[in-house]
Parts: sequence; C-alpha cells; structure tokens
Amino acid sequence: MARYSRLQKLGSYMRPHWKPTFWGIFSLLIVNAVGVYIPLLIRNSVDTLQIATKFDQVFNYVLLILLLASIMWVIRMVSRILLFGVGRQVEFDLKQQIFNHLLTLEPSYFATNTVGDLINRATSDLDNIRRLVGFAVLSLANTAFAYALSLPVMLGIDVRLTLLAIAVYPLMLVLVQLFSDKLRIQQLDVQEELSAMSDLIQEDMSGISVIKIYAQEENERCAFADCNKKLLDANLELAQTRNFIFPLLGGLASISLLVLLSAGGGAIAKGDISIGDFVALLIYVERLVFPTALLGFT
Repeated sequence: MARYSRLQKLGSYMRPHWKPTFWGIFSLLIVNAVGVYIPLLIRNSVDTLQIATKFDQVFNYVLLILLLASIMWVIRMVSRILLFGVGRQVEFDLKQQIFNHLLTLEPSYFATNTVGDLINRATSDLDNIRRLVGFAVLSLANTAFAYALSLPVMLGIDVRLTLLAIAVYPLMLVLVQLFSDKLRIQQLDVQEELSAMSDLIQEDMSGISVIKIYAQEENERCAFADCNKKLLDANLELAQTRNFIFPLLGGLASISLLVLLSAGGGAIAKGDISIGDFVALLIYVERLVFPTALLGFT
C-alpha cells in the first residue's frame, strides 16, 4: 500500500509532463526491442561461421549488428534526455511551489525551522527528487521491457538453461531488499548533516560581525570542523555500503553465468542447442542483471 502511494505521488509530479514521459518510455521500448533482436543476429552469425567458407557470408551480419547498435545508442540517448528532462521540469515546479508556499507562512514557522534546513530542502533535497523522478521512471520501464521481451526469447531457446541461469536472481532481489533500507537511512543521515552544516554557515555569515567583536573565530572554526567531520563520516558510511553491495551483485551475476556455462556445455555436446543459441543466452542473461538489481530497489 505504501509503495502504491509512492507511485501515485510520483505520477502526480509527472502528469503535467506526460508527453515527454510517453515518448521517453516509447523510446525505451524500441531500445529493448532492438536489444533483444541483436543477440539473435549474433546467434545466426555464429552458427553461420561454422559452415561459412567466405567472409562475405557473415559480413552482412556484422554490418547489420553495427547499424542496429548505433540506432539503439541514439534512441537510448534520446530516452534519457526526455526522461531526465522531465525530472528537471519536476524539480523546477517543486522549487516554485516551495518558494510560493514559504511566502505564505507566518514568522513563527521560521523561528522553529532553521534557515539551513530550509535551504537544504530547496536545493539538495530537490536535487535528489530530480534524480529519483527521471531515474525511477527509466528504471521501471526498462525493467518491465527487459523481462517482457527477453524472457520469452530465452525460454524459446531452451527452458531448462533459462531457468538455471535466472535461478540466482531471487537471491539478488533479497540481497537488494536487505540493503535498500540501510542505504535509505544512510542517505537521510547525509541530508541531515548537510542541513546542519548549511545552517551553521548561514548563521556565521549573517552574524560575522558579532563573531569578530567577541573573538569567537576559533570556536566557530571548531564547530564547522565538527560538522564537516560528521558529514564526511556519513558520506563514507554511505559509500562503504554502496561499494559493498554492487560488487556483491556483480559476483552473483557471475555465478549465474558460471551456471549457464556449466550446463550449456553439456547441452551443446548433446545437440540440444547450437553454439549460437548458447552465445545468445549468455548475452540475454547479462542484459537482465542490471534490471533485476533495480527491481529490488523499487
């Protein structure tokens, strides 16, 4: 229920910008469709190499793959420009709403809420929202398209190998879920420490004459060093968690490839699949790693 509420809130932000959102998502559909077709071309080219006597027999495949890869790169760039542009538009709208709302508040509100906290909410917090909006829509659409288009093709090549290859993916989802709350809490700690530092800087800048009159420079220097150290520690904890989970996800993805390599060799020897089919499965498994990790964070 809470997740559905968050999606509703995300949709309300993006509703005024539905046209670029639609075209961005449509671009992702094209990118994923081309991305699913290219491994099939690679499969055909690998199988052709086993019986080809002239390079011209596979040269057409090479040209077509290069052309489709270039088209996919251009459309992928367009999709990111559109969706990340929507995130910037949402950021602009929210900043305007916050400023207009601040003008309507009573003086007592500003007495109980620090200026640094307000500045932090209107700058770095909204910057995170901008990243979330663009990246969340891109990730959700990309994950849905990747699974909807890739899995049927993989199952069509070989059901047993496909199930063996993706058997480790539920473990990846569990791992991401375990660390997602920790990452969220650590990100919040960073935001709070940044707010405290912004508040201290604002107070020092506005009261610099008082600080100099009473010779409080050293005290303020120590206070700033303390805030800076807390912000550094919060950022280091967040970086440590990120640097632990993402290589671990990469390791699990490698296990999936190892399982496919182990089982696929026997399937090729028995003649159940061709070498081209095996290469295509390897590419598809690699394509699903990143969407699977993102699925755990949503």
